[in-house]
Amino acid sequence: MPGGAKAEWIAYIAAMNIRIALLAPLALIAFAAPALAEKIPLAKISSYLNGLTTAEAEFTQINGDGSITSGRLYIKRPGRVRFEYAPPDKSLVMAGGGQVAIFDAKSNQPPEQYPLARTPLNLILAANVDLGRAKMVTGHSEDGTSTRVQAQDPEHPEYGSIEMVFTANPTELRQWVITDDGGNQTTVILGEMSKGGSYPASLFNITTETSKRLR
Repeated sequence: MPGGAKAEWIAYIAAMNIRIALLAPLALIAFAAPALAEKIPLAKISSYLNGLTTAEAEFTQINGDGSITSGRLYIKRPGRVRFEYAPPDKSLVMAGGGQVAIFDAKSNQPPEQYPLARTPLNLILAANVDLGRAKMVTGHSEDGTSTRVQAQDPEHPEYGSIEMVFTANPTELRQWVITDDGGNQTTVILGEMSKGGSYPASLFNITTETSKRLR
């Protein structure tokens, strides 16, 4: 092989080796990356929530002021939920009998109460969740790993909104962000949920809890 041709061939091989070296990490990333999650249909999410009769999980709560709390929550649909905050915090938030009650651990007064129907949390706890209802869902997207659904009461958007985050296969609720009527946001991140438990009615009874705390 003539000297000039040989030099060109060596240069070509060197260039190819450089290209292979540069592209190899990209190829590894492409093969290693998980397949992007598909957006979970609203009908499937509605069916999942309607089938979520009882559940409990550890939770982490990020408050509007940046503070972080944690605890355990219990859900009994329709209409009942209990947030027990981890010691030494003795605060408690619960919904039952159509009301939401906030028990302040630093007060010996009865809890503050609000109608559940006036809170975005009602969209999860309703007897029949139908995310296909007109103007209920204001956003429905996926970010590659999860599906996000923003929803509000279509008849009362002034009550605030909730953004729910789900993973697929199987569909699972992972967190929600509630924006109240004042624009304040509270994020609740769920641990692994345990479903199908049996909870006594007293666990969600505001009157019973009030009597217990005011003794």
